[in-house]
Amino acid sequence: IEALYEELAIYKNLNYKIIFLSNSTTKCERLEKEFNEKGLTSIFLTEQKLNDENYKIENGIIYIVRGSLNKGFEYPEIKFVILADKEIFGEEKKTKKSNKKKKGNKIQSFTDLKIGDYVVHENHGIAVFKGIEKVVTEGISKDYLKLGYADDGVLYVSVNQLDMIQKYITGGSSSPKVNKLGTKQWNNAKAKAKKAVAQLAKDLVLLYAKRQNTKGYMYSKDTVWQTEFEDNFPFQETEDQLNAISDVKNDMESSRVMDRLICGDVGFGKTEVAIRAAFKAVQDHKQVVFLVPTTILASQHYQTFKNRMKDYPINVELLSRFRTPKQQKEAIVGLEKGLVDIIIGTHRVLSKDIKFKDLGLIIIDEEQRFGVAHKEKLKNLKENVDVLTLSATPIPRTLHMSMTGIRDMSVLEEAPKERMPVQTYVLEYNIESIRNAINREIARNGQVYYLHNRVNNIDEEAIKISQIVPDAKVGFAHGQMSERELERVMVAFMEHELDVLVCTTIIETGLDISNVNTIIINDADHMGLSQLYQLRGRVGRSNRTSFAYLMYKKDKVLQEISEKRLQIIKEFTEFGSGFKIAMRDLEIRGAGNLLGAEQHGHMDIIGYEMYCKLLDQAIRELKGEIIENEFETLIDLSVNAFISETYIENEVQKLEMYKKISIIKTEEDFFDIQDELQDRFGEIPKVVQNLLNVAIMKAYAHNIGVNKIIERNNKISIIFNEKNSVNTEKLTEIIKSNDKLSFNGILNYTIKDNKIDYVTELKNIFKEIKSP
Repeated sequence: IEALYEELAIYKNLNYKIIFLSNSTTKCERLEKEFNEKGLTSIFLTEQKLNDENYKIENGIIYIVRGSLNKGFEYPEIKFVILADKEIFGEEKKTKKSNKKKKGNKIQSFTDLKIGDYVVHENHGIAVFKGIEKVVTEGISKDYLKLGYADDGVLYVSVNQLDMIQKYITGGSSSPKVNKLGTKQWNNAKAKAKKAVAQLAKDLVLLYAKRQNTKGYMYSKDTVWQTEFEDNFPFQETEDQLNAISDVKNDMESSRVMDRLICGDVGFGKTEVAIRAAFKAVQDHKQVVFLVPTTILASQHYQTFKNRMKDYPINVELLSRFRTPKQQKEAIVGLEKGLVDIIIGTHRVLSKDIKFKDLGLIIIDEEQRFGVAHKEKLKNLKENVDVLTLSATPIPRTLHMSMTGIRDMSVLEEAPKERMPVQTYVLEYNIESIRNAINREIARNGQVYYLHNRVNNIDEEAIKISQIVPDAKVGFAHGQMSERELERVMVAFMEHELDVLVCTTIIETGLDISNVNTIIINDADHMGLSQLYQLRGRVGRSNRTSFAYLMYKKDKVLQEISEKRLQIIKEFTEFGSGFKIAMRDLEIRGAGNLLGAEQHGHMDIIGYEMYCKLLDQAIRELKGEIIENEFETLIDLSVNAFISETYIENEVQKLEMYKKISIIKTEEDFFDIQDELQDRFGEIPKVVQNLLNVAIMKAYAHNIGVNKIIERNNKISIIFNEKNSVNTEKLTEIIKSNDKLSFNGILNYTIKDNKIDYVTELKNIFKEIKSP
């Protein structure tokens, strides 16, 4: 940037006519301010000035114009130069990565496993996880998971079979019954659940087919306006954001009705996805309704939409109790006549008197905040209309439905640049801690939320905070205040006329004030997990370190569930935790009733993930998809393949990497995990590289129907499944050209030289002999 200032100063001194192009109004305004602060006289040429024939461009002044060029150019003869922000700031190309369909349950990589947790082995049933043990056989070291079964039964599971194990999550809260090894108990339970799941799958497939077959409106491809509008976004999108936007547009441009969940952490850019979808809908003259849970949030979204769309002929209206009866009436009439394009509001937009001329898109923010009655009204509104749901911690039922393929889901896991995680502390109520926290924030010119969720004495609590910190300007807000009073307090707080806002959970959803970077939550043990997560998400929305203090009454003995919640919220401070929180909520509260309580018993017996797997298989069978015969590929090779303590010391992290390695399916997965290991833990040791090589070899072997790969006395036997997909001609050709291979019903590989990496050679053979 300093080089740019120098360059501009040179052109100014040479008395050039200087034009600076930038592709967004916001950027233009910012540049004008920055250049002038540096003593470089600059003027933002608005459309009005550009259209004025009498307006003259003078030499030595920097004129900032909205426009786009990859490179600027200079005419020294006439002293004229055009500069473009793209070449100055090296603007990144906003490319969309190939959109990989996220199949399978995210639960595999997002649920942490600790010693004592219940797990489910697909073939042997429910056990207790006892930890990781190293076993040395004939000089070969390998890590195994130790699982404890009923009657002191123990099963050692090789880490390359980790894909057969899931953490046990139940439909209820009671502990499961551990299975007994060597009995039919587990297979019988699975068979019963499979039978019950079949009926549920039928209902789901009918529901899914109805949705698939319901013809929705097919939106046209992106217009020039859409591209321009998206280029005006003042921030760099994350890759996940771009993928989610692409998913939404593909849904809207298809003939089926969209029903997509955007699951992303607080502050990860879900609103921008919604704004672009709304803009696209309006391009085709469709109306959009954006349903939000609170009046304050409606007001904030309204301002965001208005600011983003101010340069376009789009009429955005607000319908909430902050609006006068006259304003509300005008908005309702405008909706019916088609004069209002986008309406943002609370459940007021679901009232009987609201009629749309041509509704095309419903956006729902934080679905879990709406009651059953509102959801029923929404159902009536949803007929043949595209629906986009935004949530940081979707309720377990919503998450469950998305994971079983009833709804589409896009996940935002990547944090925007420069964001810092919220430092979270769980502690007893302590006046000194409150005083220190508030003073520290005020000292850096920041603001504080103090959450006290009782309306009856909130004013007394505000006085108490004023006494604790006499220098602070304190105000209070709650949902039972009159519209004008509440609006006045919130505006005062937003404009930094107040330092501390004592408030109820009215601030819970979506409120975005970047200067507030400390939150103190009183009686945090009374809050739900998702609620605590949402509240903590109100801070940490800038590049400053932010703090959350979760307090409970002094000397209070916490209930087990409350303690669990507080521990989890403290544990998950890193970005992208919203999904993890929802999964843990699923653990604590259970999966909820999907389509009838009779399914709960089966979910309890076999565990949530096994249940989902059976349900997914039943759904795919009913849809006519070919289900491959499920089988396990067993690997028994004399290769040192494990993660040593010197490479990864933390057992949870080690287990996480083992899990990721065990589910390698493609070369892309292989290289991704290899890169991750190098980035996080440094140079990969030989034993860990062996583990990766065995994993990719196993993936290729499984793809062609290999049941077992067993090494004995320098000979490896490769036993195929009857239903394999081997290209026999190619296999015959390879056997003839490779003196290590022989075939007599079983493919044999003779190890002639221990120095040769036979794992890599076998991997390449399996890759080559797959049927075309």
